[in-house]
Amino acid sequence: MDVQPVILNLPYTLYRRLKRQADRASRTVEDELIEVVATAVSIGDELPADLDEAISPLTVLNDGDLWRAARSHLPVEAATQMEGLHLKRQREGLTEAEAQTLVGLVRQYERTMLVRAQAAVLLKERGYDVSSLVGDI
Repeated sequence: MDVQPVILNLPYTLYRRLKRQADRASRTVEDELIEVVATAVSIGDELPADLDEAISPLTVLNDGDLWRAARSHLPVEAATQMEGLHLKRQREGLTEAEAQTLVGLVRQYERTMLVRAQAAVLLKERGYDVSSLVGDI
């Protein structure tokens, strides 16, 4: 495999986090960093820009902020409006404006779920038991 050496200065707290992850996975820090970069690059290549922007910052969050992201929900008002529009669509159909609103709400829901899922993945990679998040969907 062709490689390109890179010198990277990491903040100490980030290095410690990578070191802990590497130790838990019985890998070197270099191997752990390669895995993190490879994962981040492949995700970004596969997602639309707005979704990539939603999850990219997660990799640098501390554990507490990741837990909050993993437990986040669509705002109650948005969820209620989305449910109402789904029901109306089934009963009588939607106006063009309502259909566009529903598309936006579904997109917001998908974004929220993607952030939650990616935060859970990162927490699991950091060695946390994320099974408590499963029933929180």
